[in-house]
Amino acid sequence: MLNRLRGAMTRIFTPVADALLKRGVSPDAVTITGTVAVVATALWLLPTGHFLAAALVIAFFALTDSLDGVMARRAGRSGPWGAFLDSTLDRFGDAAIFTGLVLWFAGEGDSTWGLGAALACLVLGSVVPYARARAEGLGMTAQVGIAERADRLAAVLVATAAVGAGLPQVVLVVVLVLLAVASLVTVVQRMVTVRRQAVGAA
Repeated sequence: MLNRLRGAMTRIFTPVADALLKRGVSPDAVTITGTVAVVATALWLLPTGHFLAAALVIAFFALTDSLDGVMARRAGRSGPWGAFLDSTLDRFGDAAIFTGLVLWFAGEGDSTWGLGAALACLVLGSVVPYARARAEGLGMTAQVGIAERADRLAAVLVATAAVGAGLPQVVLVVVLVLLAVASLVTVVQRMVTVRRQAVGAA
């Protein structure tokens, strides 16, 4: 869903990208800065229950996630390294968000369901992209799944902001449970897809 906004975001970020490039800012610097900001925000504000502020800051950097790619293309430096760096650092950002929620549920949140769901999202959030990357490393594809990373991120941020704005924590718990289930289903879908390709190639 959110990936459909890339065209619009590219048009919005092009002037910003040009301005940063003129000032000597590299795409890698933007990637790293965004990741550090997300990780710091998630591990500082989420465990202390500052959900609305955390969601807004993380959402801002999530929306600007494509800025580094726009800069690389405008500078003619788009390539495997940038894609690798961006994807790798995305894992740090995702892990920090769910780690922050795990810490909150283990303390102030006091919800076994919420703690378990946040832990499941933390673990499965690494397995989902690994399954695809491993499949592609073996010459196969695994671009299937009921929820893309951008959609999962949007769901958890909206739920976090809603609880921060005053809704009961059960809203966040339900969303985390659904995200954990969606991630597990995605892993199974990718395993089934890869098995079919492997059997067909045998």
